[in-house]
Amino acid sequence: MNRAPSADLAAHWGLDPEVTFLNHGSFGACPTTVLDYQGELRARLEREPVRFMARELEGLLDAARAMLAAFLGARPEDVVFVNNATSAVNAVLRHLPLETGDELLVSDQEYNACRNVVDFVARRADASVKVVRLPFPVSAPDEIVDAFAAAVGPRTRLALFDHVTSQTGLVFPAASIAAALRERGVRVLIDGAHAPGMLPLELESIGADYYTGNLHKWVCAPKGAAFLWVRRELQPEVRPAVISHGANADDSQRSRFQLEFGWTGTDDPTAWLCVPEALRFLGTLLPGGWPELMRRNRALALRGRDILAEALATAPPAPAEMIGSLAALPLPDGGEEPRSYLYVDPLQTALYRDHRIEVPVIPWPAPPKRLIRTSAQLYNTEQDYHLLAQALRRMFPR
Repeated sequence: MNRAPSADLAAHWGLDPEVTFLNHGSFGACPTTVLDYQGELRARLEREPVRFMARELEGLLDAARAMLAAFLGARPEDVVFVNNATSAVNAVLRHLPLETGDELLVSDQEYNACRNVVDFVARRADASVKVVRLPFPVSAPDEIVDAFAAAVGPRTRLALFDHVTSQTGLVFPAASIAAALRERGVRVLIDGAHAPGMLPLELESIGADYYTGNLHKWVCAPKGAAFLWVRRELQPEVRPAVISHGANADDSQRSRFQLEFGWTGTDDPTAWLCVPEALRFLGTLLPGGWPELMRRNRALALRGRDILAEALATAPPAPAEMIGSLAALPLPDGGEEPRSYLYVDPLQTALYRDHRIEVPVIPWPAPPKRLIRTSAQLYNTEQDYHLLAQALRRMFPR
């Protein structure tokens, strides 16, 4: 295999060179090589749509899913493609058997879109939602495990938690939380939106009942690529949001789970089909492949955190072992009450307008409290964090 050059890694992305981009965590960024491959697939589809969609697609998806499953430490038959992790959370929760008085468990760091699904499902079933108050700052992963375990009640049926939190950038001890919950008879749904490509994964050994992850973030596939993994015995009760041809297709060759998620109507499947190319290409950018990429990004995230902590005269709010490729630090108070999910803090706007730095400022846990969250991907360098530190020193002089 030809190895892509590792010098000037940023050249593999089409990001604006005038912007210091420290927000890979929000939507990811797809390398131009992968986007070119997607263009080839789309041209192939449009050259003969019936051949591509009716004769070739199923086999192409099988091959893509097999390569993804190997990367995730899972069996291909237990993995399906979805458009994003929120879609997968909907598929699980909206078909979860619940009765009046049952309870769903989430943390106070749960991603807002998925928390909305929990609330919707609970209202529909006349169930309740218990919110686990997690420590932040946090001193050790066991504090997170203990908080979830202590929150379980006699009617708790399922717990949803992030593997890597969106607001605080913490890597939760997913396997330990899952073990504590399942010991207490609670099903476990892990929202791993940020985990694939950031953390080494072995889904078979984590101990979850359901696991979803985005592939447009740290795997750097095109937007619209994500997956859902479901424990085999639970697959018959999990159905996609859109019921289509798979609901009554012949299931003698593949499971109903695969059939229903494999076709939910005519759509552009090329983001899913690009996942193998994204895995292959990113794996060539450093001599040590994906393990070195993950180590490099984590080391840079930690170094960037140290640079910003010194500039802000603040202490990191979590131990290094709970950091992956995201890191968040508290900012001086000043955030406003969000007006919508599209809310952008005035500081974030100022950093972009005045310094051409793209970095999220997150109103958490609630205004006026706020965090600044940085990302580390191969196109980032230590200088990016120094530029942000200089800007913050000017905005918050000591």
